[in-house]
Amino acid sequence: MITATIDETSPVPPFEQLRTQLADAVRSGLLPPGTRLPTVRQLAGDLGIAPNTVAKTYKALEEEGLVRGQGRRGTLVADAAELPAGHRLDLLTSAASRYLAEAKRLGVSPKGAIDAVRAAAR
Repeated sequence: MITATIDETSPVPPFEQLRTQLADAVRSGLLPPGTRLPTVRQLAGDLGIAPNTVAKTYKALEEEGLVRGQGRRGTLVADAAELPAGHRLDLLTSAASRYLAEAKRLGVSPKGAIDAVRAAAR
């Protein structure tokens, strides 16, 4: 079950809010590999947003390698182990960029962010 929400008062566009929430859910394992995502129309109706916004989100997640569209069979969470090594590195680099952007937003230097990663890895 997807527990995404859209904050209509946020300056962040609904597309980006949804993309971020779904990507985080996939990366954290909350949406495990093989999970079938709701149809575009169903999720759009549940969230009160335009179907094109959900379709754009699913397409972006597919381009990131996090989901795979299967036409009429729906959209499934991809298995990261099936991705080519270079693509996994691209995904990791993308995640690192987002992490550093969040660290900057929190006022943490790049060195501090790296130190936090080292501490978490212990």
